[in-house]
Amino acid sequence: MFYSNLIDSKSNNKLNPDEIRKNLYKGACVKIKNSQKTFQVIGINQKSKVCWIREWPFSLEVKRPFSLEINQITILTFCTRSFIE
Repeated sequence: MFYSNLIDSKSNNKLNPDEIRKNLYKGACVKIKNSQKTFQVIGINQKSKVCWIREWPFSLEVKRPFSLEINQITILTFCTRSFIE
């Protein structure tokens, strides 16, 4: 799936929760409620409506992945190519 299929350009990349749930995929970068940081999806359980995410860009010194209800995702976005050294 291409990123361009996930964007609703009229609403600043914000999709409704059903669109996010249907289009979410492993490797996608997202923004979540109550955070300005970018996270990467590393696992999805559609039945329980939960995903596992980690902070992006990835660093071994950053906190471990955590689970999150998919409805807490607000924006699907590009993953930058930069890494924390």
